[in-house]
Amino acid sequence: MTLKEEYQSSLKSMDTEEWFDLHFHRPLGFLWAKLFAKLGVSPNAITIASIFMGVAGGVLLYFGQPHLAWLNWIGMLLITWADTFDSADGQLARMTQQYSRMGRILDGVSGDFWFASISFALVFRELHFGDSLTGPEFFAHHEWLIWTLGILSGISHALQAAMADLYRQFHLFFLKGKQGSELDSAAKLKEQYHQLDWGHDFFSKLTLFFYSGYTANQERWTPNMQRLRAALNERYGEDGVPSQEFRDYFRSLSRPLMKYTNILTFNTRIIACFISVIINAPWLYFVFEIVVLNILLVYMMTRHEGICKKAIQQLGIRS
Repeated sequence: MTLKEEYQSSLKSMDTEEWFDLHFHRPLGFLWAKLFAKLGVSPNAITIASIFMGVAGGVLLYFGQPHLAWLNWIGMLLITWADTFDSADGQLARMTQQYSRMGRILDGVSGDFWFASISFALVFRELHFGDSLTGPEFFAHHEWLIWTLGILSGISHALQAAMADLYRQFHLFFLKGKQGSELDSAAKLKEQYHQLDWGHDFFSKLTLFFYSGYTANQERWTPNMQRLRAALNERYGEDGVPSQEFRDYFRSLSRPLMKYTNILTFNTRIIACFISVIINAPWLYFVFEIVVLNILLVYMMTRHEGICKKAIQQLGIRS
């Protein structure tokens, strides 16, 4: 296998990759993955390292004094570096076949840790230093407002990331089949959870408790998707996949939405965050998350539910 072929095999799929990732994060992630493979470093270790780097970078965005602006730039560099590690862990897992549910969970929560630290840093920055648009005293006298923006932004981020992840995995299921997707079922996860014992499997049971809840919440927001999954299970069996004709049909409907899942993940929101820090108006980042990205989320969810409804009807016609 050539180096180019090895790089391409380390990607999830061209359907779900974003332009900026393909030209920046993925090439750097591949180089990290090659290095870590030689050093014998596991994907989970890379993910954990990315969490520490991203959180440290987020903390450095707190400093709003002009003479400490260089710390903001270091913070932005650390967050960007952390994201290349976040790319590398998945690429290394695909290159070495080191897949695990813990790896998927760690990969999912790593971004949550980064953005939690960013949100707290920006809230305290506004409270202690103010900003260039509202002035130094505004949020100091309206603490409730900046805390409300920060909390709503965090809730919005969690939902946006969860739904974007679900839509990507569902698309990958039709593109690559069950083995190429990390699509889970809350019902199956709960079965596994009840089979474990708190005394002997404490950590595994605790992990499944939170992960099954996370998956169940994803499913609650997507009733038509779940009806489609149930219809597919009834026709092809739980471990089966649809016919290639139906997979191609659904992929043609789903693929145009993948650009929206990319916007709701990392690059667009972190660029908005960095811009708000550079112009010293951090609250604008919260507003962007709450207003712009949530409008996009509602649009994407509505479109995808419509696609699933259409696919259910099509499934009833084709054998």
